[in-house]
Amino acid sequence: MTTMLSKSLVVAATVGELFPRLAQASIESPNILPRPPMGFNNWARFECNLNQTLFTETADSMVSTGLRDAGYDRLYLDDCWMTHQRADNGSLQWDTKKFPDGMPWLGQYFRERGFKFGIYEDSGNATCGGYPGSYGYEKLDAETFANWGVDYLKLDGCNVSPEDGRDLRDEYIHRYHLWHQILDNMAKPLIFSESAPAYFSGDKSLSDWYAVMDKMPFYGELARHSDDVINYNAKGNAWDSIMTNYNFQILVARYQKLGFYNDPDFLITDNTRLSADEKASQFALWASFSAPLIISAYIPALTKEELAILTNKDLLAVNQDPLVEQAALVSRDDTFDVFTKNLQNGDRLLTVLNKGDSTATVEIPVERIGLAKRCAYKAKDLWDGSSIKVKDSVSIKLNTHATAVYRFSLPKKCSGITPTGMVFNTASMNCLTSSDKSIDFAKCDAKDSQVWQFSPSGTISALSDTSKCLSTDGKEVSLERCSGSRSQKWSYSYMGDLKNGKSGKCLTEGLGVRECGEDLESQVFGLPSGVHVHW
Repeated sequence: MTTMLSKSLVVAATVGELFPRLAQASIESPNILPRPPMGFNNWARFECNLNQTLFTETADSMVSTGLRDAGYDRLYLDDCWMTHQRADNGSLQWDTKKFPDGMPWLGQYFRERGFKFGIYEDSGNATCGGYPGSYGYEKLDAETFANWGVDYLKLDGCNVSPEDGRDLRDEYIHRYHLWHQILDNMAKPLIFSESAPAYFSGDKSLSDWYAVMDKMPFYGELARHSDDVINYNAKGNAWDSIMTNYNFQILVARYQKLGFYNDPDFLITDNTRLSADEKASQFALWASFSAPLIISAYIPALTKEELAILTNKDLLAVNQDPLVEQAALVSRDDTFDVFTKNLQNGDRLLTVLNKGDSTATVEIPVERIGLAKRCAYKAKDLWDGSSIKVKDSVSIKLNTHATAVYRFSLPKKCSGITPTGMVFNTASMNCLTSSDKSIDFAKCDAKDSQVWQFSPSGTISALSDTSKCLSTDGKEVSLERCSGSRSQKWSYSYMGDLKNGKSGKCLTEGLGVRECGEDLESQVFGLPSGVHVHW
């Protein structure tokens, strides 16, 4: 039975590869998941120590603490929930010692309390914990989960080996595409959380990571792009672990679109190795990114301070904003990362992280976040609810590893926003830098020469001299007096390339413009929030 099932699914996948538009992709059906998911997963806090009591207590506690009413309405079982053998008919079986009443019962328990039910499996021959993987049983497992009342699948990528002449990258793409087709053909598709990119984030070259990420918005609703965030009992620096995933998150803003969300992994708010500022920062950054907000903590023991972080209404509104834009980098140096993004009502978000090891102050001119000078703006501090008036700039003082978030309200006469921020190579992390008529890539230093404005017509100018536009003669790149010519028009693809309108060539770090390749490290760039992305 297993062999026949695998062959039939391979045929289905092959048809889908030839005719990919036959199946609805996530970004083409955003109603499947119109906002980033919020909820609880056991893995980072409890790993394989999950059971029925943990989840019933968690559900009840999320109701009593107000987490459910704040929007955390999903409960997800991670690895190790099943037995080590499948049933005689091939179906997965839950561990009856851990879950004596069974999965359908647990799902009903969740639904009666206002929660949705999510579960874990693996695309390989075995899960990361050594339990049965889904390979060869994909359709059967999908049907089993649906029959149990599951509506969300986290699909991991342990124990995957290339087959049928594919390399490892294409094997992952093949398997996740196969799952996409199966889920898409269900009467009610499961939300599909994809882990494939995480298995390429540690490669010396990012080309395969890019290639896998390129597929994820077309296959599912969210993609975990990097390492597991540190487990509660693991050795290591918890803040460094958060920053590892954060640093991958800033590379992928271009992929985020209504119906698809970049996933930097769990909120570890009760981790004892994090300071209060670090716990708050992770939440503020994830909220600014409109990332999934999945708590992995012992919910009944959360402190009032930790609950206050997780239920901050202003930051949750930013996370769940209907535009679901991911905040993108405005500027970066050794101490501060500055982000901005648009909100549906016309407001502009400003998020600032102090990465340094001591308290520091930064001054941010309003032009850097896309606003006009000589206008009066109201900026609300989303931590304490206070408001300040801002005209030309805002000064922000932050403790080490603290994050400030301000929501700028724009008066009618100054309601226009210009997409503004860094142009950086996502492999080298060097910034496009202007100097008189020339441009180069250099270490990011947060100067005006590294902050760029994008016009609706596709021209690009540095804040240091907005009268000059990025231009090319088809080989070299320079800054010339803005003329509106096609040699000064640029378009941005979801694959990260910045293509010139006249030459059809792509910006290439260190080489001017060259023929556009596919997922070349030298041609993949991060751009400011609000720049149109071509799909």
